[in-house]
Amino acid sequence: MWFSDLNKTDIDVAGGKGANLGELVRAGLPVPPGFVVTADLYNEILVKNGMDNEIKDILEKVNVDDSKALKNSSKKIRKLLKNMEVPKEIQSEILKNYKKLCSSKSSNCLVAVRSSATAEDLPGASFAGQQETFLNVNEGGITNSIKECWSSLYTSRAIFYREKKGFKHEDVSIAVVIQRMINADKSGVMFTVHPATGEKDKLILESNWGLGESVVSGVVTPDHYVIDKIAEKIITKEIMNKESMIVRSSADGGTIRQKVPKNRINKQVLKEDEIKKLAEFGKLIENHYEFPQDIEWAIEGNETYILQSRPITVFYQDEKKEKKSNKDVLLKGLAVSPGIGSGKVQMIFSTDELEKVKAGDILVTTMTNPDMVPAMRRSSAIVTEEGGMTCHAAIVSRELGTPCIVGTSDATKVLSNGDEITVDGSRGIVYKGITKIKDNKLQDRGSITAPYIVTGTEIKTNISIPDIAHKIAPSADGVGLLRVEHMILGIGKHPVKFIQENNEEELIEKIADGVRTVAEAFYPKPVWYRSLDAPTDEFRSLEGGQDEPIEHNPMLGWRGIRRGLDQEELLIAEFKAIKKVMDEGYTNICTMIPLVINPEELRRAKEIAVKVGLQPHKELKFGIMVETPACALIIEDFIKEGLDFISFGTNDLTQYTLALDRNNERVAKLFSEKHKGVLKLIERVIKKCKEAGVETSICGQAGSYPDVVEKLVGFGITSVSANPDAVQIVRETVARTEKRLLLDSARGL
Repeated sequence: MWFSDLNKTDIDVAGGKGANLGELVRAGLPVPPGFVVTADLYNEILVKNGMDNEIKDILEKVNVDDSKALKNSSKKIRKLLKNMEVPKEIQSEILKNYKKLCSSKSSNCLVAVRSSATAEDLPGASFAGQQETFLNVNEGGITNSIKECWSSLYTSRAIFYREKKGFKHEDVSIAVVIQRMINADKSGVMFTVHPATGEKDKLILESNWGLGESVVSGVVTPDHYVIDKIAEKIITKEIMNKESMIVRSSADGGTIRQKVPKNRINKQVLKEDEIKKLAEFGKLIENHYEFPQDIEWAIEGNETYILQSRPITVFYQDEKKEKKSNKDVLLKGLAVSPGIGSGKVQMIFSTDELEKVKAGDILVTTMTNPDMVPAMRRSSAIVTEEGGMTCHAAIVSRELGTPCIVGTSDATKVLSNGDEITVDGSRGIVYKGITKIKDNKLQDRGSITAPYIVTGTEIKTNISIPDIAHKIAPSADGVGLLRVEHMILGIGKHPVKFIQENNEEELIEKIADGVRTVAEAFYPKPVWYRSLDAPTDEFRSLEGGQDEPIEHNPMLGWRGIRRGLDQEELLIAEFKAIKKVMDEGYTNICTMIPLVINPEELRRAKEIAVKVGLQPHKELKFGIMVETPACALIIEDFIKEGLDFISFGTNDLTQYTLALDRNNERVAKLFSEKHKGVLKLIERVIKKCKEAGVETSICGQAGSYPDVVEKLVGFGITSVSANPDAVQIVRETVARTEKRLLLDSARGL
């Protein structure tokens, strides 16, 4: 799939990197062209070669805390994947697209082959450096590079990371990005907020000569700029000694690390106009995503390119600062992960020495790499000689909640093994001696947090992956949309196949596991469970899905409550799972039915719930999704049938109202949830529900747009359910809007 065919919702197909590159292209950003070899293709080839079960068996036996066993398991799996047979017709198709990509260049142009896992670049889990990337690859090296990327899904570090982060191996797949290679003169990274302090008016830029790998991997301490986003001026400029850079090795591909020419070692990499241009791009991207971003960029000649953008996995508000003036300062560096850690120094110069780092030690090294994550987890603080704000040590330390200082230049020379030191990751200073820390808890180690603001309009969240529920629960007023599709699709087997094989109880338990995880994390806050709404094309890829009908447009086809009523056994299994969890005491679960167009559908769904022993409107609140103009225009009839709540699915409501497919690049530019026709339908439904005492909410993408949220609050919506990474921004928007409405009311406006 070409970038222009993708958007940020296509993570299951294109992985985090590929989906975000598609989103950036659609937003009009200067992204080097390219396409994605999809995760579906990888899964298909894996199954055809019979390796899926073999990999599963190896992983089930491995103890990830046993470094030797972990390495051996990784080696076995990677060997299997590297030797995996890729059908000739697939290789031919990939090379055909490569030549299309290179049509404006030489017949053997160079590309970047980049891994793009389906669980990466997520808030709270960056998967930094877990998979491989190959730069300056020519035509002859593409197939092997793709296989290397596939195999990197099972590096030791990736297996370890998924286990510790709670991701099931079978739920994570991998796509591969093939992108025109930028032969960068200068490159680097950019944060659209200050990642160590959470200051929203600061933008951080770091740069070095050559390819950006030197900055991201931390092989140099890059130039460091802090820009005031409001005043649009540079407020801090640190020009560093940049002694090495990574460049193209030859016209035939590959990269090498070489010395920076003497006249450029201490020279400022970026010109003032380049800093300004990059800052403008940073603000544009942040505004587009409506969330702080971590961005990779490159400059080739006079052209600036955006290579990647992802949500900042963690940033912090200012902490109460402890005075340290009476301490002996040993080292200073760049503060990249706040907090204070004390302990004994343990230096590491290779991954063979990881076992030397014991719990509570201070890990000191030249620069960390992904294989060091197990030791980093055990450390009370981390100090490196090289690196910048976005190097591996910085990203992973912030995610782990471990204090970290990078770019100290001579830590391994100043410090010795066994030295007792204190690392202040908020100021970038290392002190002599142990400091007793009474209360050094960060607001929420490893998650995105901010002060809780009370609003009259409830701020809920949308959840697809139950494992993240405990992280977002403290900042949300409940779950406005719990999707079951991802739980079922993650199983890998068609739900009907369970029933046909007399394994209904297994299906019920698998659904109940996910529902229970979320209900427990949020209890007693409400959790709105939406019954199954997967299009036929998604079901077809599952084991047992070969009988799914082939529909011209699955979005307009057999999905939502239509399937639920035709295949009643599926809806019964879902209700049984809900009853099972409610019987365990989690009475905060509510259910809503998707894609309704007739009140009879609501009535029949409630009758099925009664069959399994649930009592709609008494023990179980019952609602519907408003996703069609038909539903919005006869909402009174649904209210008469009996409703506790409704929720707008604005993605579908907009498509059905405007008669366009938002994934069709020819008409996608016309897609807008802010269209007057869509807003009029929403306003009408809120008004009628308000009169009848029915709760109203929104769980579509529009619920994460501040300007739409302002209108919804004005209409009188009961709650807004935003994506996890937008909860705080939406809460702030709602609070401002409510205050303004109160002021207007007091003034008689």
